[in-house]
Amino acid sequence: MNGENEQERSHRLGVWLIGARGAISTCVAYGLAGLRDGIVEPVGLVTEKEPLRSLGMRAFEDFVLGGHEIARTDLSRSAAELARNGVLPRDLVAAASADAAAFEARIRPGLLDLGEVGRAELDPESAALGGAPIRERVDRIRGDLEAFRDEHDLERVVVVYLASTEPLREPAPSWETLEAFEEAIESGEDLPASCLYAYAAFRAKAPFVNFTPNRGASIPALCELALAEGVPHCGNDGKTGETLIKSALAPMFAARALRVLAWQGYNMLGNGDGAALADPSRRATKCASKDKALHAILDDEDLHTGVEIDFVPSLHDWKTAMDFVHFEGFLGAKMSLQFTWSGSDSALAAPLVVDLVRLADLAASRGEVGGMAHTACFFKSPLDGGTHDFHAQFRALMAYAAAR
Repeated sequence: MNGENEQERSHRLGVWLIGARGAISTCVAYGLAGLRDGIVEPVGLVTEKEPLRSLGMRAFEDFVLGGHEIARTDLSRSAAELARNGVLPRDLVAAASADAAAFEARIRPGLLDLGEVGRAELDPESAALGGAPIRERVDRIRGDLEAFRDEHDLERVVVVYLASTEPLREPAPSWETLEAFEEAIESGEDLPASCLYAYAAFRAKAPFVNFTPNRGASIPALCELALAEGVPHCGNDGKTGETLIKSALAPMFAARALRVLAWQGYNMLGNGDGAALADPSRRATKCASKDKALHAILDDEDLHTGVEIDFVPSLHDWKTAMDFVHFEGFLGAKMSLQFTWSGSDSALAAPLVVDLVRLADLAASRGEVGGMAHTACFFKSPLDGGTHDFHAQFRALMAYAAAR
């Protein structure tokens, strides 16, 4: 390869989106095109703020998008729906049509999870791949990632998992060590699709970001693999709305020594994520992730918490969350705080995806491996544990930036 192409390769970053035609991926694709052309402001992008901006983050024009998808649809339909519902500006959809078409051409058939079997709108190639041996499936995914990197002369590929919430599963013995996980692949054991994607990404030496509450790379076997392959990763479950507020407000009650008696939340949403969460087993996965922060921050075994999620189709990509906080002050006086949060999940999530891609790319360029503890403020269930206090998490991110 000549010097000019080497220079080009050193500046191009592949971003591989799992759930490539979903609402978040669509907002990422059109948003990046708008940022590159200067028609979208970087609102919501933490990496565009100092001191992170001075760390040498990858420029927007260096991103090349590809991905996996199991649904039988196309990106333009997703964009049209988001535009109809006031999330994507119509002029941006028109201006970014060429970029979107190039991304669409790089989308490949994805892996089915057990909960996806039998869906009427499945891509036929994804459905066919679902019948192949597990080893063949993960090899196909790894091959797609490596072919994408080579075809577009990319320095590296960052994989971002944005697919639907999987049914809740109890940990299995095969998840405990890499050797056991490899044996499970060869024996055909039913393994979560999110874990198989993480496995394929690590084998392709690609950093992995899990923006969902699914297991992803969080199981011990895959944490072991990430270290062995020398790649960074982070997750789980992007913190964009109600849980963001909880993790910012709950420390206030703790700091003022006010006793929270109950914190009850109710969520209504109408997009594809909402439809998936209408399944009780998938909803259980999401609710478990959303409920962790309060117990960790307030540390009171008598605290009552609850999270309910309902699918309301007419809301489309908009979500409304209503929370009731019942707390006790001095002299036993009972008081309450109530708030309603309404926002577009995808418009909130998309800039965080870009931030996390940049941070994962930066970590990889510096030779950092394993869990990215400094990204905890982006997640409901950060992989490396620690505090759920948003303010403390954000200070950790700033400390990471200052130390480098």
